[in-house]
Amino acid sequence: MAMKIRLARGGSKKRPFYRIVAADSRMPRDGRFIEKLGTYNPLLPKDSEERVKMDMERVQYWLSQGAQPTDRIARMLEAAGVREKAERSNPKKGAPGKKAVERAEEKAAKAAEAAEAPADAE
Repeated sequence: MAMKIRLARGGSKKRPFYRIVAADSRMPRDGRFIEKLGTYNPLLPKDSEERVKMDMERVQYWLSQGAQPTDRIARMLEAAGVREKAERSNPKKGAPGKKAVERAEEKAAKAAEAAEAPADAE
């Protein structure tokens, strides 16, 4: 059975509240889970201790049993110091788009022309 430690959404519309659960990966997001491991309330300030609450002993147990945390849970575990920080690489995300590249090229061409013009006047 492929286990995941993931978020199960609760709360009303536009007021999210999440349970951190250990669940079979084949079950729906808000469906059946095996054990509730904690809560996450994204509406609270980031420095609030109530924002993320986890039963670390049980999280460690499920990790030792082979459960894979989702990306968001992995970041929470890194912040708590349970997991070592993973290297993330998404080079396309930070690259400028086509129009931004074109604008940068035009700006560089204008700057080169402006640099040549005063040199010719001297």
